[in-house]
Amino acid sequence: MKRKACFALVVCVTLVASGTHAFFKISKPAANMTSGAAALLDTLDDEQRKVCQLPYDTDKRVDWHFIPKKERKGLIVRKMDKKQRKAGFALLRSALSKSGYDKSRKIMELESILAEFEGKKARFDRDPEKYYFTVFGSPQADKRWGLSFEGHHVSLNFVVEGDEVISSTPQFFATNPGVVKNETKTGIAVGTRVLAKEELLAFDLVRSFDDKQRGAAVIAEKAPREIRNAGAPQPPTEPAAGIEAGQLNKSQRKTLHALIEEYCSAMPYDVAEQRLAAIEKAGWNKIHFAWAGPLKEGIGHYYRVQGPTFLIEFVNTQPDAAGNPANHIHCVWRDMHGDFAMPIKKG
Repeated sequence: MKRKACFALVVCVTLVASGTHAFFKISKPAANMTSGAAALLDTLDDEQRKVCQLPYDTDKRVDWHFIPKKERKGLIVRKMDKKQRKAGFALLRSALSKSGYDKSRKIMELESILAEFEGKKARFDRDPEKYYFTVFGSPQADKRWGLSFEGHHVSLNFVVEGDEVISSTPQFFATNPGVVKNETKTGIAVGTRVLAKEELLAFDLVRSFDDKQRGAAVIAEKAPREIRNAGAPQPPTEPAAGIEAGQLNKSQRKTLHALIEEYCSAMPYDVAEQRLAAIEKAGWNKIHFAWAGPLKEGIGHYYRVQGPTFLIEFVNTQPDAAGNPANHIHCVWRDMHGDFAMPIKKG
């Protein structure tokens, strides 16, 4: 079944089934990203371009974080005109799947809830337009170049070379609130849950364990406050912990696969399939699932999914802006061979 998508870039989209998920297949994401980045840069004046386009080998390329910051690398959406914003978001759309793009935009919108609840007491500037585009190097078909889109609770990082996206990590999404539980003036409905499957599938899995499985999976009674190596250029290299996928039954393995695919599905089909193919080659049974904290919502909890090629970490321990406990999610996908197309250093 083929569908056409009308963006600034015209791409071919096909719905493709993979496991329990359906991925939208966007043809040639690397080519679309390269042309999209060039199109964005062409809309900028000289001063904007100096801010938006940095050398590929700058240290800022691997300087990522999701916390609120007064300033960040790149060109802020707030200072872009209508044409520039259209080009910028067309570029972001080409770098992500429809699901990933929608999550990014909805996370940005949640900043308006934080602004309303925090009001004059806010320690940080809460603004859905305080997100930044950065292009590293020259976006050309015969060059290696990078892209960052980042702001509070979003950090998306890519490296493109030729006709391939050779790196798409760190991939970070977060939500505050995790579930919108209070009425607001923002127009965001109560019950909105941007990262629902990332949380609920993990609960489904850990709650399905028998006593022996749970004993292997639970690594701590209390969840850590934060994911490991937040903002670091490379993921943690500690051995995988928790229960091995080979110790799960058929239904549990299906849930684990669905959880992993949910993170992959934020990326275009080609990138998602590269990730899943790498997992297949390394062996699904080498994946470990680890949990920390109680098995109920509203109390701090954490999980980790790790295989030879990837690492997922998820934490929900902080209250939301309205004070609802454990309603503030951070989650990340990282490359155990090295983020930012940089070989990981072990030991």
